[in-house]
Amino acid sequence: MRRLLVLLLILSVAGFSVFAQNQPTKLTLWTFQELHLGFYTAAMKAWNAQNPGKAIDLDGQVFPYADMHNKLLVAVQSGVGAPDIADIEISKFPNFLQGNIGLAPLNDVIDPFRDKFVQARLAIYAKDGKNYGLPFHVGASVMYYNMDIMKAAGVDIDKIATWDDYVKAGQRVVAKTGKPMVTVETTDQWSYWPLIAEQKSDFFDQKGNVWLDNPTNVKTLQFLQDLVYKYKIAVTTPGGFHHSEQYYGAMNSGSFGSIWMPMWYMGRFTDYMPDLAGKIAIRPMPRWTSGGYRSAGMGGTGTAVLTQSQHVDLAKKFLFFAKGSKQGNIMIWQVLGFDPPRWDVWGDPAMSAPNKFTEYFQNGDGVFKMLLQVKDEIYPVTLTSKTPDLTDMVRNNIMVQVIQDRSKTPEQALKEAADQLRK
Repeated sequence: MRRLLVLLLILSVAGFSVFAQNQPTKLTLWTFQELHLGFYTAAMKAWNAQNPGKAIDLDGQVFPYADMHNKLLVAVQSGVGAPDIADIEISKFPNFLQGNIGLAPLNDVIDPFRDKFVQARLAIYAKDGKNYGLPFHVGASVMYYNMDIMKAAGVDIDKIATWDDYVKAGQRVVAKTGKPMVTVETTDQWSYWPLIAEQKSDFFDQKGNVWLDNPTNVKTLQFLQDLVYKYKIAVTTPGGFHHSEQYYGAMNSGSFGSIWMPMWYMGRFTDYMPDLAGKIAIRPMPRWTSGGYRSAGMGGTGTAVLTQSQHVDLAKKFLFFAKGSKQGNIMIWQVLGFDPPRWDVWGDPAMSAPNKFTEYFQNGDGVFKMLLQVKDEIYPVTLTSKTPDLTDMVRNNIMVQVIQDRSKTPEQALKEAADQLRK
């Protein structure tokens, strides 16, 4: 009888152990973008289906942009309260690579597939040979044209090769339709940064020196001001930037002829501007000179695993599955409409298969064929520890002073900001 009881006890404990092992591991994730959370949820379901013995229960939380980054930085610096996984926006990422880095290196999961990635995008989230974040996309900047407006104005977008061509087309749009060709941001950097990057310029040079006030940057900021006040083909963006509710509403109603933004903006169209479905065509950006670049790698989110996590190894494996595997990169396109960082999936049949993006955009099923044509013209950007401060200056001072208020010339605004950064 006693032996029977012992046997039953052993079986009971073993059964409980197996049961416990099959329970999903809870992982917390912080993000600042609700659309990202939808992707991670889809990735979790795919992971659990393929890894039933390592299933996870993802507790995703969405915070306002500034609040999340501030809260995460405090948690990292204090060593308490960090999530397992976190999205960190590109301009904030350098803040997390200072001092005692609280992010786990990802080289062990990246290295076996490193040659499949667009290398410049991995380098953005690395320091001293260690990768601390995985990108969502290449962020290739493109032009989005409202074809109803282009047709009404008699503009052939395939004949817009240079920025001079774009200005002429914009003048025709204004004359024929009375609508602005484009909007210029006054509280963000996306109207400005891609245009200087196309010309192989940047806010910092490749050695990390402040380069903000160089002649190319001055000339380009003047060009943006001229679009509004000299050529009169642009207006300042409603709400100040291209992620404001005011802008979404105005663009959705057919108020503007075009916009240049990175590929990741496709999801903003599908989710926030439904009335433009079937009306938007995507093309490369105009060149500045014959043979010049037609795109730039812009924006991004480096997703990191925090060293405070009790499940670092599992979190890294799930993160790579979501953002580094071939399946995950295809899902990035299917769920978010981003241009995934693994170039080896761009020619995959799944990238042209019907989904909400191919159905929404006029050339949605051919957008990756277009990207393959310009993949060697996607100029990268340089990030430094001063990038967060600089982007705040662009958003809060430079664009307002030059584009909105015209209280300073481009040269004055850029030199003033550059001098502050050089101190």
